[in-house]
Amino acid sequence: MSKPATHRADERRFLDERGSEAKLAPNGLNPATILEKAVRERIVDSYFYKEQLFGVNEADVVDMVVQHVDCVGGVHGTIQKPTPFLCLAFKLLQLAPGDDVLAEYLEFGGERFKYLRALAVFYLRLTRPDHEVYKTLEPFLADKRKLRQRTRDGMKLTYMDQFVDDLLTKTRACATSLWRMRDRSILEDLELLEERKSPLGSLDDLLEEEDEAMQNGEGENGEVHEEESESIAVEIQIEDKIGFKAQIQGYIEVQLAGKIEV
Repeated sequence: MSKPATHRADERRFLDERGSEAKLAPNGLNPATILEKAVRERIVDSYFYKEQLFGVNEADVVDMVVQHVDCVGGVHGTIQKPTPFLCLAFKLLQLAPGDDVLAEYLEFGGERFKYLRALAVFYLRLTRPDHEVYKTLEPFLADKRKLRQRTRDGMKLTYMDQFVDDLLTKTRACATSLWRMRDRSILEDLELLEERKSPLGSLDDLLEEEDEAMQNGEGENGEVHEEESESIAVEIQIEDKIGFKAQIQGYIEVQLAGKIEV
């Protein structure tokens, strides 16, 4: 079905008609109900959503992220106000951008604007099948850039790789319940994913390197202990000689003193 020619600031029509007139997300979920009802209502009633996201398309999303998004997160404050990040995520659910647009968000745009990449990976986690989520998100575990995360209690520091790892392993992020994905091992058994290779190498290689390092360390430490023991023995001999000489000198002085008195 083609997209409507008009755009309404009030998204309640999108919420009411999406399930019957529009296609589902690639993972089979209804985009209008992926976010929880209370969160959706706060978003569509928010001033930012009505003013800034009216008539926004896929290209305008980039400008909105650059101008207004300075943290990731869901809702905050005593009134549970939605963040611009979450409002834009809901807008993407309505726009349903294609894979080519998301690839630009992740790669070219994501290298320049880290919060654009964070928004794209969050949207992918909500709408794509589990094997596509793993394939697309795992490369960004190497992204070590800092992110600010707004929680209900305030701001805290996080990192892009930590944010991606939370999306892959946890069941809730940014005030949103994440749909349950199958374990990676199950997808590997089904041949939907290849076995993931860690940048650090395999566990067996790491254990072998650790054993070799320990053996080399023991050899060096043994030589050091021998040298230390030899130096200590020499010092003891010198101290014994000095003490013996001092004893003899004291004995001679005593003998001389006795002869003088006689």
